[in-house]
Amino acid sequence: MPTTRPDPDQLLETLRRDEEAAARGRLKIFFGACAGVGKTWAMLAAAQASVEEGVDVLVGVVETHGRAETAAQLAGLRQLPPSTVEYRGRQLAEFDLDAALAARRGLLLVDEYAHANVPGSRHAKRWQDIEELLAAGIDVYTTLNVQHLESLNDIVGQITGIVVRETVPDRVFDAAAEVTLVDLPPDELLARLQDGKVYLGPQAERAAQHFFRKGNLLALRELALRRVADRVDAQMRAYRADQAIAQVWQARERLLVCVGSGEGSDRLLRSAARLAASLHADWLAVHVETAGRASPQQLEQVRRALALAQELGAETAMLAGSDVVATLLAYAHSRNVSKLVVGKTRRRAWWQPAALSERLAEQARDGDVYVVATTTDEEPEDDGRLRYYADAEATARNRRGVVAAVLACVATTALAAALSQVFDLANVVMLYLLAVVFVAIRYGRLPGAVASVLAVACFDFFLVPPTLSFTVSDTQYLLTFAVMLVVALVIGQLAARLRFEAQAATQRERRTRALFELTRELGAALTTEQIVEIATRNLEAVFAARAGLLLPDSDERVRAAGSTLPVDAGVAQWVYQRGEPAGRGTRTLPASDALYLPLKAPMRTRGVLALAADAPVLAQPEQRRLLDTFAAQIALAIERVHYVEVAQDAIVAMEGERLRNSVLASVSHDLRTPLTSLTGLASLLVERELPPERQREIASSIRDESERLGRLVTNLLEMARLEAGVRLSLEWQPVDEVIGAALRLSASVLARHAVVTDVPADLPILQFDAVLIERVLVNLLENAAKYTPPGSTVTVSARAQGAWLAVTVADDGPGLPAGMTSRVFDKFARGEAESATPGVGLGLAICRAIVSAHGGRIEALNRAPHGAAFVFTLPVKPAPSLPE
Repeated sequence: MPTTRPDPDQLLETLRRDEEAAARGRLKIFFGACAGVGKTWAMLAAAQASVEEGVDVLVGVVETHGRAETAAQLAGLRQLPPSTVEYRGRQLAEFDLDAALAARRGLLLVDEYAHANVPGSRHAKRWQDIEELLAAGIDVYTTLNVQHLESLNDIVGQITGIVVRETVPDRVFDAAAEVTLVDLPPDELLARLQDGKVYLGPQAERAAQHFFRKGNLLALRELALRRVADRVDAQMRAYRADQAIAQVWQARERLLVCVGSGEGSDRLLRSAARLAASLHADWLAVHVETAGRASPQQLEQVRRALALAQELGAETAMLAGSDVVATLLAYAHSRNVSKLVVGKTRRRAWWQPAALSERLAEQARDGDVYVVATTTDEEPEDDGRLRYYADAEATARNRRGVVAAVLACVATTALAAALSQVFDLANVVMLYLLAVVFVAIRYGRLPGAVASVLAVACFDFFLVPPTLSFTVSDTQYLLTFAVMLVVALVIGQLAARLRFEAQAATQRERRTRALFELTRELGAALTTEQIVEIATRNLEAVFAARAGLLLPDSDERVRAAGSTLPVDAGVAQWVYQRGEPAGRGTRTLPASDALYLPLKAPMRTRGVLALAADAPVLAQPEQRRLLDTFAAQIALAIERVHYVEVAQDAIVAMEGERLRNSVLASVSHDLRTPLTSLTGLASLLVERELPPERQREIASSIRDESERLGRLVTNLLEMARLEAGVRLSLEWQPVDEVIGAALRLSASVLARHAVVTDVPADLPILQFDAVLIERVLVNLLENAAKYTPPGSTVTVSARAQGAWLAVTVADDGPGLPAGMTSRVFDKFARGEAESATPGVGLGLAICRAIVSAHGGRIEALNRAPHGAAFVFTLPVKPAPSLPE
């Protein structure tokens, strides 16, 4: 009887999921069949109810589409201002993700889950924005229509004739904490459309003529109801599993079909498909593999039967177990199956076990059993199990097992004969049982049965008086022989069953480990080339076949990527475009040498997987299922790398745009301002008669503006030169001379500041480029003069610190803004984004480039109680000896 005690591993997994869910925000989706059913209104009404309960609610983005009753629900709710994104010369309003993350509200409303963001945004889709909000622990309400689900997108397109481009992966929909269905009958929805409550003006007329037809609305409504029902059913099954509830809850019809290896499986499956359609129920097709070997023809029949079941709409599975009935019922309970469908079989002899249908009808307590006539009297019957067959491998194995049974019995007899002088025969007989167990475990049922019979015969012939004869003097030994034979046969059968179950578990463990290794390696891959290499290597190792990947180029033509496997380009292109498998083992071009599988990712097909097996390794359904899982994981990895590259390109484009804007802003402001001043001053000199004092004043201003413009152009040119590579002209010289030269050059900008120098006379001489270090000091002094008020003190000091010499330019001004001490050396970085202080933010970037070229470092820090200091270091090397 199966135990109802919860699995400890499942309990640990449940605890882990609960911990992750506790740290993550909750997502509630208001789900509907189409626009106009009232999803946004229902979301706002739920938000208003949450406000009354004391929940802090913030509206991130809500699309009212001009509906007055929806806009009225926004009353009293705080709204997040949208961000403005420039796209193709237009300013577009978008959801401000960063502001929403900074707000950290208890509940955030984000309408239109499947909305596509403006190109250049952090994420391509709004559902990705919501994923980041949930990861930050923020609860979110959102809305979604059924046509936006990825798995239903093609179906909706076939029904309505309109292909929806904005889709949401089903996995994020299924991961939502709650889904509320917002439903409206088609007639009422059409009335709302006519009243202008769905769309306004000409848009309503177009919608009524195309999308909003009653047939479309009925089909979409059914899809929405079924999708929500599927989600609720999955939640119910998860609850039954968590609570270890074995009883079937027939809240929804679900059929399970047991597929055998006989010729009548096709008829059985078609009957089950018709039954499922009439009951509007989901159905599953499973095959139970028991102890024994199957012929290639049987394996191929099972594979074809499961493939047919998938085409008919069933979910398929391969199960392994020693008892077909117990395995089927356990799986049926786990999937909440209400009806079991099996083929009709009959017992041919009284000693054979009862038919599968009879045993299922006897043991199935919570479901109905349907028996379908699938065979005739002339056809071989099948009860869903794989039987023995006499192929070369099985025959050779049985021969080896029989020989091993004979040798084991001979060895055991010799040992027992020696021990019979010391021990009683009742104890010695246990050695024969041990030999039977060994043979059965090692070689299977038939050699174990042979060992059982030989063990009884050897014990009687060699050990039981009179020896060397099958005559038994004591009739009590007859009972001993009978019990010994029965025990040996039972132990042999149990050992063979244990061997089969161990082999099945080993195969499952190998498949799981192979999938784990592939997933782990793909998770660490950063480029498409790495994915191709990892995928090819694992496929060839697991399936003992030659494998290759074909990826699309810019023209959507698939080409081999790093593989020498010869492939049919036409077949591969067909698979890529249709998204269906083809080639060996399929119904499309089965004569091909290789099997071609599409690499389907959530967003699109990413390529084609080609596999050319030297042996029929894919004849087993479980191997084919493992290959499909491999293909899905490879497709996910390729799509992940693709979007990483897209994100990197977007970042580069954004950085380039920011740099361009900074350069344009600097050129337009900081170059135009001195040029305007020069033009105005020169006009005064030309157009007016001015006294000499005024002329000298204007000439001085012209000189100052010209010097300012010259420094600006010098910095731009210097930065461009440094970006191309710094060439140093190194000479041995004292640093105090360079400091003095920099102070003289900066005398005009430091005229209204007090300058203090603190340079000891015993500083060592250094090897550096005097012109470039002088440029560093001039830029630091000008920077101190620009950002400190008149009358403040600027201090220049130098100190030897071991292997380094540190030069400091400090001031007692307001200091650096918070967070700018590390970013102040970036190109075009300024203390204030918008400031009247002239400059383009290149001076400190030039300083860092020059100091780094000398092998030193430069840093900025704030002084106490106020002021800023810039310190750069130069290496101190042993000075050359001077000639006498």
